[in-house]
Parts: sequence; C-alpha cells; structure tokens
Amino acid sequence: MESGDVRIDGYATAVLEVAKAEGELDRVGDELNRIARAFETSEPLRDALTDPRIPVDRKQGIVDELLGGRASKLSVSLVNFVVAQGRGRDLSAIAARVVAKAAHERSKEVAYVRSAIELDADTVRRLEEKLSATTGRAVEARVTVDPSVLGGLVVTIGDEVFDGSVRSRFRDLREAWS
Repeated sequence: MESGDVRIDGYATAVLEVAKAEGELDRVGDELNRIARAFETSEPLRDALTDPRIPVDRKQGIVDELLGGRASKLSVSLVNFVVAQGRGRDLSAIAARVVAKAAHERSKEVAYVRSAIELDADTVRRLEEKLSATTGRAVEARVTVDPSVLGGLVVTIGDEVFDGSVRSRFRDLREAWS
C-alpha cells in the first residue's frame, strides 16, 4: 500500500471504530456516502474544505452549516475531524473505505448505485438481491441520486460497472447509427 493509501485506511479504520462504538455504523456509513458524493460534485465545497489558506475553524463552520440537521452529530463530528487533520482532500476516499470496511465486516461487497430518482427501501432490497444473484456475492447497495443518469441505474461493484442508464442507451443508439 502506498503511504496515501495507508493514511486513508488509518482514518477510515478510526472512523469505523468510533461509529461501531457508538452503535451508529449503518447510519454513519449512509451519511458519509452522501456527504462524499456532495463533496465530489461540488467544486466550491471541495475548494473550501481543501484550501490551506482557510482556517480549520472556518472549514468546520462550513461543515456544520451544511450538515447541521441533515446528518447525525457523530457524522458531522467525524467529517470535522477529517477536515481538522488537513485530510479534506481525502474525504471521499475515506468515506468509501469506511463503507467498504463496514460491508466487509458483514461479509458483503458494496454496490455504488447512481439513480436519476430516489429509490425506496423495498426497491433497494430487491436490487441488492438481484445484484447478489448476478454476481454470486452478497451485495450491499449505497444509492445516490444523480440526475445525469436520466433514467435507469449505473452500478459499480469494485472494478465492475453495470450501466443500465438511459444515457448509455442513447449513446449506444447514436454509435449504432453512426
């Protein structure tokens, strides 16, 4: 493992252990996944949390303002911890590692699912069953809403990508008619 990977793994392990100790592992995993997606898709947020010229207390104020009331106090505290340590740039990677480690402890793999619309719990459960049957592995879905998908789903499990989105179907049609 490279030193950056070791560092990310160390932070992820620490966050995982705190969440487990507080009995909030599932909730924190879900919230960190959503926070990481917001971080990845918002350049102003990413810039604010990674700019070394911005004082740590201001960065933590931004986190508190954005997440207060939308995420558990524990998740907000854990994100603030990562930011205070100067690891804001690694927030998405740390969150992904926490989710993967938590799933691994339950003998599951994580399926990152992008959908154009919010999926209800029953739909997610059926999707997990279908993905488990397809891959031969127990799968735990982490769903994020991504309007760019247009319709359908894009699922990533490890290095495998299952693209059943309307966008990819349009692209395939365009290529077939070219």
